[in-house]
Amino acid sequence: MGDKVRKLAYGTWPSPIGAALAADHDGAPQYPGFVGDEVWWTEPRPAEQGRRALVRRRADGAEESVLPPPWNVRSRVMEYGGRPWTGTVRDGRPVIVFVNFADQRLYRYEPETGGEPQPLTPVSAVGGGLRWAEPEVRDGRDGRAEVWCVLEEFTGDGPSDLRRLHVAVPLDGSAAEDRAALRELSRPDHHFVTGARVSPDGTRAAWIAWDHPRMPWDGTELLVADITGDGVLGTPRTLAGGPEESVAQVEWTGDGRLIWSSDRDGWWNLYRDGEPLCPREEEFGGPLWTPGSRWFAPLDCGLVAVLHGLGAQKLGVLDLESCEVVDAAGPWTEFAGALAVHGDRVVSVGAGPRRSVEVVELDTRLGSARVIGSAHRDTVDPAYLPEPEARVFTAADGREVHAHVYPPHHPEATGPDGELPPYVIWAHGGPTSRVPMVLDLEIAYFTSRGIGVVEVNYGGSTGYGRAYRNRLREQWGVVDVEDCAAVALALADEGIADRGRLAVRGGSAGGWTTAASLAFTDVYACGTIIYPVLDLTAFASGETHDFESRYLESLVGPLAEVPERYRERSPSESPERIEVPFLLLQGLEDPICPPAASERFLEGVRASGRGVPHAYLAFEGEGHGFRRADTMIRALEAELSLYAQVFGFEAPGVPVLELRK
Repeated sequence: MGDKVRKLAYGTWPSPIGAALAADHDGAPQYPGFVGDEVWWTEPRPAEQGRRALVRRRADGAEESVLPPPWNVRSRVMEYGGRPWTGTVRDGRPVIVFVNFADQRLYRYEPETGGEPQPLTPVSAVGGGLRWAEPEVRDGRDGRAEVWCVLEEFTGDGPSDLRRLHVAVPLDGSAAEDRAALRELSRPDHHFVTGARVSPDGTRAAWIAWDHPRMPWDGTELLVADITGDGVLGTPRTLAGGPEESVAQVEWTGDGRLIWSSDRDGWWNLYRDGEPLCPREEEFGGPLWTPGSRWFAPLDCGLVAVLHGLGAQKLGVLDLESCEVVDAAGPWTEFAGALAVHGDRVVSVGAGPRRSVEVVELDTRLGSARVIGSAHRDTVDPAYLPEPEARVFTAADGREVHAHVYPPHHPEATGPDGELPPYVIWAHGGPTSRVPMVLDLEIAYFTSRGIGVVEVNYGGSTGYGRAYRNRLREQWGVVDVEDCAAVALALADEGIADRGRLAVRGGSAGGWTTAASLAFTDVYACGTIIYPVLDLTAFASGETHDFESRYLESLVGPLAEVPERYRERSPSESPERIEVPFLLLQGLEDPICPPAASERFLEGVRASGRGVPHAYLAFEGEGHGFRRADTMIRALEAELSLYAQVFGFEAPGVPVLELRK
């Protein structure tokens, strides 16, 4: 131990990682794509009211933010959004089509002309209006260019009063004020559809569809239809999928064959013409939360760019003849489901334990990968960053639980002799998703101060096969809670964490796991509940958006058949069981987990008469997921203040969170 290392109480270590720095680096680039030879993508701007900017990388390597504030390139399809932009080159100039978040209209923009974006679609006053995703510019049947999209159209004021179908939008703006000028390509035969992938010869299209109560990771159908002489989609044929088979993505190869990702054998693997391609016990796909997600892409040379792995997503190139995958060399251990290809070039967004999310390009001819956008910069001395470890723990019944452990870490501080550090269990959202082991300055905000963090990929998480994912069927609020508790208690038993100073936190579905953990276990001393699910009965009875309105039928069971289960597991039904301090954070414009549910929960806690210290922070202008810098700063500092008060340490420079009883 060096002479400079001081023994300081856990939680009080001086850190250069402030809440403002963590907020400034929150979010990641998304939806990379090619416009001619240039790479474009969307990028978060926390300091600009949380908007997403459109960024281009010019031929000389310079990055340029294309659209100024308040333009916000983000779709609200299925509320979580989908691919919100596309680009093409016409008459030697880039033409961009994008969704603007504020009004959800499609716009055409030609950056080289210096003009303003021009609307392509009308506004509807019905319900949530018209929403768009996965735009693709195509030449229409009469020679006029049009944009093929997925349209989500509300037909009433209820969250499920809507239909989704494929629509062609004239690129000339003739439909900007006239709904009748939109050309419907398909009938709304299914409640959910992804964008149509058109075959290289333009004669067929393929897409994915599913219906309630299934979620797309439960079961989907792969549909193919001829494109008729009228330029619409004919009667579709089902090629794959079903109630217990999730087809996550479909693409055409250059020779007109279909490749898709299916989990029919327990793992999302690739198939061609119904036959498995190089089957492995790892994932070549993921949960289809947003239309336009892409985990593989055929290349012109016959190879396939893939994202694959077990509990991780690496970028590689698959040779279908040898079944060999050659992974991109570099510091990136995780890539998002956002592949784009152009010739021999592959682009995605990747990150690693010591690198923030970057736009990465792989040249398959040279076998080399490089950063081309949103490049990681060491805004803080890397010596203050945590050193995570991937671990597998064991739950009570012997089942494996995957987790990432981030011990407290500081180059010049350590804890007092004989004292163990506090730890916070982070439960991810979804719950059908997974947390990657990558650099996150929110985690470093805590670990550099002497507070450990553990991210738990509890049963139900993706990345470990369908059997692991299905552990949560009808067991939400049980398996997730047990797995998080098992990890927390194991760390205490190993002498890594202080048993008396364990906390739990999470957002959305993770907020549910957090609240349920506080209500139904005695493991934690406090918790941070972020835009949570709290009332299962209300959630299943119309208090959420359409996409997840039937989700609980698989996570909990049909409400009509097991109503008591909904009541027994809901923290809002047992507020008197909350006995430890908590912080509740909520966006006031959240359509997925609305503030009314949080407010009812608080009323129950206060009415219980137990005098539990708590705080409620509600944020104007925030929805499901905080995007504004001022919100993220306030939330992070409030969370640290909660832990300081409960765990008994000082947090200099952080506003004291007022806890009421």
